[in-house]
Amino acid sequence: FSSRTLWRFGYSARLLKTNHFRTAASNTSFPAVWMLLAQYSGRIPGLFVVVKKNCFSTMPETVEDKANLDLYLPHPEVRGMTVLNREAFKRTVVVPVLKVRKEIVNTLLKSLKRTVLQRPGLKRVVEDPEDEDSRLVILDPHKIPEFSLGEWEQEVLKQLNVSSEVSKYNLELTYENFKSEEILRAVLPEGQEVTSGFSRVGHIAHLNLRDHQLPYRHLIGQVLIDKNPGITCVVNKTNIIDSTYRNFQMEVLAGESNLVTKVKENNIVYELDFSKVYWNPRLSTEHGRIVELLKPGDVLFDVFAGIGPFAIPAAKKKCHVFANDLNPESYKWFLHNCKLNKVDNKIKAFNMDGRDFLLGPVREELTKELPLLKEGQKTSFHIVMNLPASAIEFLDVFRHLLVGEPCSTAALPTVHCYGFSKHDDPAKDIQERAEASLGTSLAGRCSTYLVRNVAPNKEMLCLSFQIPADVLYKRPCPDEAKPAAKRLCTSKDFSEEKLE
Repeated sequence: FSSRTLWRFGYSARLLKTNHFRTAASNTSFPAVWMLLAQYSGRIPGLFVVVKKNCFSTMPETVEDKANLDLYLPHPEVRGMTVLNREAFKRTVVVPVLKVRKEIVNTLLKSLKRTVLQRPGLKRVVEDPEDEDSRLVILDPHKIPEFSLGEWEQEVLKQLNVSSEVSKYNLELTYENFKSEEILRAVLPEGQEVTSGFSRVGHIAHLNLRDHQLPYRHLIGQVLIDKNPGITCVVNKTNIIDSTYRNFQMEVLAGESNLVTKVKENNIVYELDFSKVYWNPRLSTEHGRIVELLKPGDVLFDVFAGIGPFAIPAAKKKCHVFANDLNPESYKWFLHNCKLNKVDNKIKAFNMDGRDFLLGPVREELTKELPLLKEGQKTSFHIVMNLPASAIEFLDVFRHLLVGEPCSTAALPTVHCYGFSKHDDPAKDIQERAEASLGTSLAGRCSTYLVRNVAPNKEMLCLSFQIPADVLYKRPCPDEAKPAAKRLCTSKDFSEEKLE
C-alpha cells in the first residue's frame, strides 16, 4: 500500500469529516470514514480489524456475514459441473432496499453512491409493487450490515425527507449477473486454482490450462465467450513450443474453429493463422522498444522474423529491412502482412534457416555496406534474434563472419539476442552463455533487459551488444615488412577499445 495512496486516503477521510461536521455531531462523520476504510480493507491486510477495534467499536463486529456474501456467489449446486447449464446458476438473495419517491431517486443515488448497490449487470432501482409513485433503491448488503443504516446515511436521508426504514427485497440472480471468475470458482473443486486470465489474439482467447482444470475445459471456454464480447473462439495449448517452426498443437474448447484472425499492435495490423504461426500479444511492448531504437536509414536484419512485428514497423520507419523465417507458413503470412501494410517493396524477405541467413544475405550486405560508410555517417546496423529457446546458440556464427579491417567501432552491428533463463541471476546467466558462443568477454560492452516472466522461475531477457571487432573480423596476416605506423589496426587495438 503506497505512501501516495495512504496520503490520498487520509486526505479523503479528513474531507468526509470536515464536510459533515457542520450538519451533525462530530461523531456522525465516523460511519462515512469507516465506509471509506471498508473499501480499502481488502487491500491492506489487518487494517480493517485494527480500525474496528480502535476507532469504531460501535459498528457491528461482522460486516460481511454469510448471507450477504451470497450476492457474489452462484448457487452451490453448480460445484463440479463440466457441461455448462446456465439455468443452474439462478438463485434468490435477500438485499436491503429503501422506499423513495421516484422524483428524488437520482438525487438519492448521488448522495448515497457509496452505499447503493453498484454491481455490474444488476439494477440499482426497481419498481415498487405496492406504490407506482415510489421506487425501491437497492443498497449494497456489504455496506449495510444487518440491514441497519449508519448515522451518516440516516443524516443524508433526513435532509432529503426520506424514511430511513430499510426493507428486505428478494433479488433474483442469474448466470448473467456473475463474473467469469466467480462462475469458475463456484464450479471448480474448492481450493483449486481458477483460470480467469488468457491471451487474446483477435477473436481468439488462448489458454494454458493446468491438469486439474482439463475436465472443465469446455465449460471454461464457453464461460469466457459468454463474458468477453468479441471472443468467438477459445483454444488451449496442448504441448510446449518446441517444434522447428515455433508453433504448438491446440484444442478448440468452445466457439467457432476459425483460427485465422486479425490483430493490431502498435498501430499496425497483422493477419495470421494462429494454429500455424507464432504470435504472442505479451511482446507488444518489446517490439515497440526495439523499433524505437532504430532511426530512418538504419539497417535491420531480422533473423527469426515470424509474421513481421519487428520488420514491418521498422520498414514503416524507413529503415532498410532484411527479414527471414524458416517456417513456410510464417513466411507466407509475413509476405501477406508486408502487402497489407504497404511495405512489400521496402523489405527483402527470406525463407531459410537462421544460420544460413546470417552466413549468406547478412554477411553479403555487411561486406558490401560497411566499407562504404563515410566518416561521421550515422547509419546503424541492428540484428534481431528473437528465438529465445535457442538464439544464443547461433551467436557463434559471428566469429570471423567478415574478412578485413573495420573502419571504426561505431559501425559495428548491434545484436539484440533473446533468451530464457531459470538461473538465480538470469542477466549474468544470459551474458555468460553469449560469451561462450562468441568466444570473448562482453563485460562493460552489453546491456540486459528483462522482457517478461514466462513462468515461475523462468525469465525472458534481451541481451544487446555491439559485436566486438576481434570477433566479427578475420584479419589478413600483417605484413611485417611495412612500417608499424602504416600497418592496419590489429585485433588487440579493437578488443581493448570501449564500444559506445
